[in-house]
Amino acid sequence: MSTVTESVDVNVPIGTVYNQWTQFEDFPKFMDGVESITQLDDTHTHWVTKIAGQSREFDAEITEQHPDERVAWKSTSGDTKHAGVVTFHRLGDEETRVTIQMDWEPEGFVEKVGSAVGVDSHQVKADAKRFKDFIEGRNHSTGAWRGDVERPGA
Repeated sequence: MSTVTESVDVNVPIGTVYNQWTQFEDFPKFMDGVESITQLDDTHTHWVTKIAGQSREFDAEITEQHPDERVAWKSTSGDTKHAGVVTFHRLGDEETRVTIQMDWEPEGFVEKVGSAVGVDSHQVKADAKRFKDFIEGRNHSTGAWRGDVERPGA
């Protein structure tokens, strides 16, 4: 299992940053390799990705979500096995730290080598920077979902 953790400081209020992160269908605008995301319901999404020439589709479930604090997920189908959490930290009225942690299981030789040499870390860092540029350039979110999803067993 590979783990990637990246943080980026965004010069936008925490509510705006969080609201944008809940707009999963906008992820292709700043995540390289994400071709589309379809929001199936409040807690389920369908992803289509193409990374390093390899196309994949999978479903994911939001396992915990608290406004202005965190969004956690896990894959539920497809050949991509991963889980993660994004947390939001208020640094000031106009500054937010976004921390992304992902755990995933590289499949095949190419993915295992890529993970070993840090390609996945570089990808998440680049996506975090593009998210920063996207939300700072707009200074408002494209939408919001402020529902609360309790962690299973909580």
